[in-house]
Amino acid sequence: MTTSELLHQYECPAGYWDEMCDKKQIRPQYGRVFEALKMLDGASLQQKEKLASELFLNQGITFTVYSDNAGIERIFPFDIIPRIITAAEWSRVEEGIKQRIKTLNLFLKDIYSTQQILKDGIIPPALVASCPHYTREVFGIAVPFDIYVHIAGIDIIRDNAGTFFVLEDNLRTPSGVSYMLENREVTKRIFPDMVAVNKVRVVSNYPLLLHQILLSLAPAQTARPTVVLLTPGIYNSAYYEHAFLARQMGIALVEGRDLVVDQNKVYMKTTNGLEQVHVIYRRIDDEFLDPLIFRPDSALGIPGLMGAYRKGSVAIVNAVGNGVADDKAIYAYVPSMIRYYLNEEPILANVPTYDLRKPDDREFVFDHLDQVVIKRTNESGGYGMIMGNKAGEEELLKAKRDIEKDPRGFIAQPIIKLSTVPCFIDGKFQPRHVDLRPYALCGPEGVQIVPGGLTRVALREGSLVVNSSQGGGSKDTWVVDL
Repeated sequence: MTTSELLHQYECPAGYWDEMCDKKQIRPQYGRVFEALKMLDGASLQQKEKLASELFLNQGITFTVYSDNAGIERIFPFDIIPRIITAAEWSRVEEGIKQRIKTLNLFLKDIYSTQQILKDGIIPPALVASCPHYTREVFGIAVPFDIYVHIAGIDIIRDNAGTFFVLEDNLRTPSGVSYMLENREVTKRIFPDMVAVNKVRVVSNYPLLLHQILLSLAPAQTARPTVVLLTPGIYNSAYYEHAFLARQMGIALVEGRDLVVDQNKVYMKTTNGLEQVHVIYRRIDDEFLDPLIFRPDSALGIPGLMGAYRKGSVAIVNAVGNGVADDKAIYAYVPSMIRYYLNEEPILANVPTYDLRKPDDREFVFDHLDQVVIKRTNESGGYGMIMGNKAGEEELLKAKRDIEKDPRGFIAQPIIKLSTVPCFIDGKFQPRHVDLRPYALCGPEGVQIVPGGLTRVALREGSLVVNSSQGGGSKDTWVVDL
C-alpha cells in the first residue's frame, strides 16, 4: 500500500484536537511533510522505522523501568513521524514558560528567606510546612544571581480545543533532554531532505547553552572554573543521559566517591591530585547529596557538601530545595504567584486542580471519580497516578481511603482530552495522544528555551499516559515558520 493511501486512511479521532488534520484537511504546517511522505511507499517507511531502531540500539539510548521484573534496560521507543508546531504557537508557549520560570525563581528565593508570600496569605503556610521537599537546611543560603531553577522541564498539553496548558513543573533534576537531541539526529538521518526543506529550528545548541550557564555560576574570583556532572551511577534510570550530556559539554562525569570536601571547598580526585570543583550539575536527589545533613546512609553524596554550598565556594545546579516549587499541591498556586510577584496574568493556564484538603473539593472528586485523574503530590514518572475512567471499583475505593487518611498527599484533575498526532505503528498511520516537555535554561542573562522539546507519546491505543515508564515513547518535535 502506498503512503498516500495510508495517509488518506488516517482517521482524525472525534472529540480530540488532531495536530495534523482538521476534518480530513491537512493543517498548513504538515503540508510539506505530507507531500514528502506521499513519495514513499509503506515498505520504505518500515525500512526507515527499522533504521531508526537500529540507530537507537547502536547508540545505547536506553531507560530503566524499576517496576518491571522482566529486565532493566530498554531501548527508548521512537516514532518516526515528527510532531510539528508553528512558530506562532511556539511563541506563546515560550513566553508562558519564561513567565513561569521567572515567577518560580522569585517564589523559591522568597520561601527560603522572608516568606512574604505566606505572610500575605497567597499560599497557605501549612501547605509549604507539610511539603516533604521543603528543605529547611538551605534556609538563608544565598545562591548565585538569585537563580534556583537553572534547568526546568515544563510539561505542556493541548486540550480538545487546541489550547495549551501547563500540566506539571519539573524543577529538581528534569530528565529527557538527551532524547530530544538524539531524536533530532535520528530524524536527520532518516529524513535528511525533509528536515532541510521545512527549515526546522535547531535544538543542537542545548549543551552549549547549558555549559555557558554552568560556567557563569562559578564564584566570581574563579578565572577557569571546573564544572562536573554528578551522577548516582550506571544503575540510575537516566545514566545514559548523564554520560551523554557530560560528553557533549566536555566536563567530567563523577560519582560521589570521586569528590571530597576539605576546608569548605569541593575537590575532585584526579591522577594529578585534587582539583577544586566550582560548579556541580547534580543528577542526585537532595536527600542523597550530603550524608552529614540529609540521609546518613547515603553512599551517593559527598560528606560536607552542604557546608561548602552554604559558604558559596561551590554552586549546585539545580539549587537544593527546589522540590517545594514542583510539588503538585503547590502547582495549583502558580497562577496566583504570577499575579503576586509579577502583577501579570498567566500566559499559560494551569490544568484545573482540586485541593483534596478542602472538604468541598474532596466531596466533588469522590462524586466524580470516573471523570478525574488522581495524583500523588510527590510522585513522578506516572507512578502513583490513577485514571478514574480506567480504574476498577476496588482501586477507586482504595484511593478514597488513602485520600481520607492523607488529603495533603493527593490532588485531582479533570481528565483532559490530550491532542493527538499521527504515529507510524504496525505499518499504518494511527492517532496517539501526546504531551510536550520543553527545556528551559535560566542564567544571569535570562531564560533561554531551545525551540521544541521532547514530545512524549502514549503508544498504547486510547492511553493518555505518555511516560516511558508506563509504556510511552517519543517523537522529534519541529518548530517551523509557515
